[in-house]
Amino acid sequence: MVRVFLLDDHAVVRAGLRAVLEADPEIEVVGEAGTVAEAVEGITLTRPDVAVLDGRLPDGSGVEVCRQARRVSPGTRSILLTSYDDDEAFLSAVVAGAAGYLLKEIGTGDLVGSVRAVHAGGSLLDPQAVEAVRRRLEDPLAADPRLAELTPQERRVLRLLGQGCTNRQIGRELHLAEKTVKNYVSNLLAKLGLSSRTQAAVYVAHG
Repeated sequence: MVRVFLLDDHAVVRAGLRAVLEADPEIEVVGEAGTVAEAVEGITLTRPDVAVLDGRLPDGSGVEVCRQARRVSPGTRSILLTSYDDDEAFLSAVVAGAAGYLLKEIGTGDLVGSVRAVHAGGSLLDPQAVEAVRRRLEDPLAADPRLAELTPQERRVLRLLGQGCTNRQIGRELHLAEKTVKNYVSNLLAKLGLSSRTQAAVYVAHG
């Protein structure tokens, strides 16, 4: 049997999910909750194989539950079920260790198949999308296509600008003449469409 826990703040939605999943004779819904607090307590008690978690809740998010579930019930694998196709939410789900990220418009057969696949150890996350998230975490600026126009040295200068370094400090760090650094700064500002080093620093800080 695949033991499943459901989290959604709407009782009608939970009832619908339960009906869909338990139509498969090999799936049993062992618990359900409508809030983050109830879900963490329920998962701790029931230790399900799979947790199907609503993305947004009155007292938090399914991502928080996913993160805590890994701590209180390491064998539980989580699927985020959300109405919103949101890059930030997807990133959060990957970081939290979710095995799946699905939109609520998914078909009933696909939902059952997804639960079974996750229980079998599979992942519903597109490997390329996961890799893009990992790259973004390592390099928050990687997602901006304008950066493709910068040379490796201009990127290094940009990062040091983001740390508040002066041209002289950048020159010392990269073993460049101050005038050369000034040229690099002018070039990268032009390529990024920025008008000052302050704007460049803010750009780096906010990715």
